[in-house]
Order: sequence, then C-alpha cells, then structure tokens
Amino acid sequence: MGFRQPKYAGHIAFRGLGYFPEGQPYEPKVNYTYGRGLRAAFVPASKTKVYWFVLCNSSSPGPRITDPSILRQQAKELVRDWPVADMLNLINLTPDDTLTRNPLYDRWLWPVISPPPFSGRTVLAGDAWHPMTPNMGQGACCALEDSIVLTEKLAEAMKSKHISVEDAFKAYGSERWRRVFPLTVMANRIGALLQSENTLICAVRNNLLVPRLKPRALTKHTNYEFEQAKRDGH
Repeated sequence: MGFRQPKYAGHIAFRGLGYFPEGQPYEPKVNYTYGRGLRAAFVPASKTKVYWFVLCNSSSPGPRITDPSILRQQAKELVRDWPVADMLNLINLTPDDTLTRNPLYDRWLWPVISPPPFSGRTVLAGDAWHPMTPNMGQGACCALEDSIVLTEKLAEAMKSKHISVEDAFKAYGSERWRRVFPLTVMANRIGALLQSENTLICAVRNNLLVPRLKPRALTKHTNYEFEQAKRDGH
C-alpha cells in the first residue's frame, strides 16, 4: 500500500510473566530500574502473575530466538549485576510459554509524503498502519481507538446517501493521524532518552527528570477524547 517498512529503533525487549501459584507479594505499582543503555521494570498483573521487561540497546535486531532457555539466560545476564534481586527471581519464575524477545520497530507517518491508510475497500488500523515503540504504553490502546473511530465513520456512511465508504476512510485517516503521528514520535524520543548510554544524560535523567515527574504528566497522553463524542456533547 505504499508504506515503507517499519524502522528498527535500536532496542530489544525481553518480556515475561512471573508466576506465583500461592500469590505474588508485590504492591500494585510499577517498579523501575534504570541503567546505561538498559532498563527494567515489573508490575503485578494479577494475584498470581507479575509482568516484567528488560530493555537493552542493540545495533541490530539479531536472529529470531524462541528457545526459552536461551531467552531466560540472556535476560538474566542483562540484570545479573544489578542490585535488584526481584528481577532475577521473576525471570526464574517465568513459565517458558510467556518468555519473549522482540526487537522494537516503528513507522513515522510524515505529513504529505505518507500514503493514506486505505486503498479501495482495504483499510489499515493499529500496528499495520502505525507501529510504535512501547515507551508510552499506547500501541494497543491506539489500535482500539482506531477501531472505534473507523466504526463511527462507516456508520455515518451507512446512514447517509452523501457519504461514501471512501469518504469514511478518508475521515478516519485524517482524525487518527493527528493522534498517532505525535504519539509515535514521542514514544521513540522518550525511548532514546531512557535508553541513553551517555553518562551526563543518564545523570540528568536519574537525578532531575525521573524524580520530578508527576503521575498526571505520565498519563496525560492517555486522555483521548473522540471527535464524535465532542460533537455529541458526551
């Protein structure tokens, strides 16, 4: 459909779900640890499961690896010398079928030069159109938003003799581009900052930026109001 291939962002994510059959011991909050070119975090996902990730820099995506024993070993090597014993324990308690290793990619939908998200009766949504890095936690959220807006536009076309399916696709693309393009760029830039290997940048990040972040600032980007809701006054 004329789009360029998603671009490798320079980072690889190891992820998993630590399993505690008798109940996990953690409070309901995100626990972050930052290093140079490396960061890790974990957060309870249920009464018995704890989601964790380790994100490292890599000059290339490397080969596809699915062997759980290799994935577990590589993830543990990255945080073995960190003063956070919880991460090693979580990795050890992770069932094989939840261990993953994923290079991170995104696609910047530059204005004017990027093609529309549709061709004929085919329309793209979610990662098929705007893959983004997970640094703002909005990839899947944006896909859900896409589906709602696309449904609204198609419903309007079905109710009106003056709006075609192509018009609906155009309206969908226009409304969603204003949302997903800045989020994609912002997620990429935040990832570059958090994954920096520069000593000075890491010092500023650890001692000035992160400690002063307020919860509202961290979640402001999630407050998306659909244009249809605005028009309806909901």
